[in-house]
Amino acid sequence: MSRPAPWETTVFHRPVSMRPRTAAVAVLGLLLALTAGTSSATPGARPGSAPATSVDTAPGGTTPLAGYAIRSTAEVADSPAAVSSPGYPTAGWYPAGPRSTVLAALLAAGKYADPFYSANQQKIPAADFAVPWWYRSDFSLTDTASRTYLDFSGVISAADVYVNGKQIADKGTVTGAYTQHELDVTELVKPGTNTVAFRIQPNDPKKNLTMGWIDWLQPPPDENMGIVRDVLVRRGGPVALRDAHVVTALAVPSLSSADLTVKARARNDSAAPVTATVAGTVGDVSFSQDVTLAAHETKQITFTPATHTQLRLKAPRVWWPAGMGAQPLYDLALTASVSARTSDTAHESFGIRDVKAPLNAAGARQYAINGRPLLVKGGGWSPDEYLRWDRAYVEDRLRYALDLGLNTIRLEGHIEPDEFFELADRYGMLTLPGWECCDKWEGQVNGDESGDPWTPADYPVAKASMAAEAARLRDHPSVISFLIGSDFAPDRTIEKMYVDALNAADWATPVVAAASDNSAPISGSSGMKMTGPYDWVPPSYWYNKQEGGATGFNSETSAGPDIPTLDTLRRMLSPAELDTLWKSPSAKQYHRSPSPTFATLKLYDDALTGRYGAPTGLDDYVRKAQLAQYENVRAQFEAYGRNAKDATNPATGVVYWMFNSGWTSLHWQLTDRYLDQGGAYFGAKKANEPLHIQYSYDNRAVTVVNGRPAAASGLTARVSLFSLDGARKYDRTVTGVSVGGGGASTTALTVPASVSGLSTTYLAKLVLTDGSGQEVSRNVYWLSTKPDTLDYAHTDWFHTPTTSYADLKGLASMPRAEVRTTGATTTGADGTSTTTVTVRSAGSGPAPALLTDVHLVDAKGAPVLPVRWSDNQVSLWPGESATLTATYRTADLHGSAPRLRVSGWNTPTVTVPGN
Repeated sequence: MSRPAPWETTVFHRPVSMRPRTAAVAVLGLLLALTAGTSSATPGARPGSAPATSVDTAPGGTTPLAGYAIRSTAEVADSPAAVSSPGYPTAGWYPAGPRSTVLAALLAAGKYADPFYSANQQKIPAADFAVPWWYRSDFSLTDTASRTYLDFSGVISAADVYVNGKQIADKGTVTGAYTQHELDVTELVKPGTNTVAFRIQPNDPKKNLTMGWIDWLQPPPDENMGIVRDVLVRRGGPVALRDAHVVTALAVPSLSSADLTVKARARNDSAAPVTATVAGTVGDVSFSQDVTLAAHETKQITFTPATHTQLRLKAPRVWWPAGMGAQPLYDLALTASVSARTSDTAHESFGIRDVKAPLNAAGARQYAINGRPLLVKGGGWSPDEYLRWDRAYVEDRLRYALDLGLNTIRLEGHIEPDEFFELADRYGMLTLPGWECCDKWEGQVNGDESGDPWTPADYPVAKASMAAEAARLRDHPSVISFLIGSDFAPDRTIEKMYVDALNAADWATPVVAAASDNSAPISGSSGMKMTGPYDWVPPSYWYNKQEGGATGFNSETSAGPDIPTLDTLRRMLSPAELDTLWKSPSAKQYHRSPSPTFATLKLYDDALTGRYGAPTGLDDYVRKAQLAQYENVRAQFEAYGRNAKDATNPATGVVYWMFNSGWTSLHWQLTDRYLDQGGAYFGAKKANEPLHIQYSYDNRAVTVVNGRPAAASGLTARVSLFSLDGARKYDRTVTGVSVGGGGASTTALTVPASVSGLSTTYLAKLVLTDGSGQEVSRNVYWLSTKPDTLDYAHTDWFHTPTTSYADLKGLASMPRAEVRTTGATTTGADGTSTTTVTVRSAGSGPAPALLTDVHLVDAKGAPVLPVRWSDNQVSLWPGESATLTATYRTADLHGSAPRLRVSGWNTPTVTVPGN
């Protein structure tokens, strides 16, 4: 945030006996390769050596190392040859998973207290990670008749690599988090136990092309040093298949056919000439060709529709983003055979879809998938702070993103492992990966921001990183661009290096110069803006077509702080910190950001007090925060949704900054670290519902926005305005409302500028019903006759000041309302349960129950998470009811019966049975 050869993406190393071992030659080898073509910490003991990973012996088999024993080099006096030899004793070493930073392993072993609580992370000595650490793993082979390779990326920041006592690569070669390496260890391995050891170097993201945390959260003391992707032991015969992929060309707009071009490299790793047959299938389509290779020769193998007409598919199964269609995937399988024996295999999944993103007349990037334009509604993605991979946790968050009506995830750096993109493919979630700002990645162009300028050694690392990520991501239909810059576009030299690598990898989707309003010589204008805000602005801000308001493509933006629920706050802050949270707006908040700009909550707290009144306690502070976050996040997405089809300067994309946080945070999150949901979550969910009625803060228009593909007609829109005592002061119904599909909108009516008898703070209820009278959208606003006033003349990079606030203090005097709740639970065979909840406003007075929240809790009162609600935080007038459903994993109840904790702005908190 603010502020290989053309055909080769892997650094491949010949057998160690053929490689001189000097740093200079290692770097030269890299250059030639480029230019030649969520778990909690639990106490644990320090075991000795873990069982060796048993390696798949089948040709083409790839086996990830199961884990490591790790220890600081400051505590290991033995030589690298000894450490990397089978049988070396590791008593006293720490266990680490197959993808683990040093600190993640130490947390799992219980060495430190929960770093997500209070300021515990500050107590972890950073000096422990200022020296290299050993990562050691054993693997077993039943034979050495096949060739053996180590294949990996994800080393942070660099490593010397040893196998069976011999060095096979040095830190000058194995450097950079994203560079891909294939080390041929055939001549070193033996039947039985073998050992690989990595001497991992300390990380500094301002000096290394790795990963950093910018201003998102307090950075981990180890700066994520470690190995965060799988290290694979790969087996094969004399001919290796590499770089297998499919280039698709879909007929648009008919979608009636698709041309497939299948490519791979065949490499002869033997010392003699060889003829191989390369055969493949895509579904029920098959193809093959022979290739003759000289000793150690590599050739490109290509199958095209011109030479293999079966690769021109009729009526292909087209991949769509969620909400626009289905997500079918195809599988490519290739086999290289020598003398009728399998030498190697390759497999790749891919989707058939077309992505275009031209600049519109206003200069904004407009994405279209399969010929259909869409408004990008996204969120910024954060992995776990310690880069711990947990597939279930990632899947839960992606389901939340879909639940919110988002269609895109932006990954600024921290580009996740393969499984992330496989899940995104499956769920239809679009992704925008790219390099991060404010560290070494933009060190050459960072202006006044931090980040060391590049040295000659950085350029080949950056190009190898781009080539490897392009090769890894190109076949995923969920990936719709790569952002080669963030706050800044790369200079000409760096851009050409990136673009050459992308082109060499057959990258087919748009290459975007920056996430900011910048351009580069080859890529041209980014078509994006990075005008913020990143801190508090009022809801009306989003409707003003200035700065971060709803025009163009805003790549990262929000009103800053997102205070989590009281349940989460009590899990993350000490009692003293909880007191400071609501009492001291100018106090530094460790759980906000390391940036001085975002160190306190003063802008946010001043607005909360100015609009809603000073908090009277922690509970009051949190409930006001949820109300404020609901209205602000809702307005952000609603404004962009309404403006998506504007005739001039339309909104084409908005990325909420951020979707989630990698730790326990007080800002930039629609869902918190524990997957609890508050006002920000349900404000986004309401704004992005498929067929939606909304109020416009700028012109009082009541608009219907249709995110469904098909048009809708025969709708009825009703708008009612109420004083806070429940008296209705305005009521209008419009029938026969029609709206087109695909994000179209229509104005049903405009609320008068002045309505007699309204209180200063008042409520607006909007209801949309279909032709049968069924309610399809309900939306309730708390508004003021006194507007928020913005001072655009003094806008800075992170916000626009507010000189006077809307008066919403009247909400504090709303009459109390009674809500009655019943629940019933059914348990499915798939391990999930669904609790159906009916909430009814049963008070005797006219006042509504505002923002009624239902939390599913266990017998101890702890939230059951994750949970997906059909709707929540609903507002009900007397006699009205709503039926909500909550779906969750039955096991997350931990054997207890479900209970429902019901609260609201003007209703008491009660807990009732959920079964």
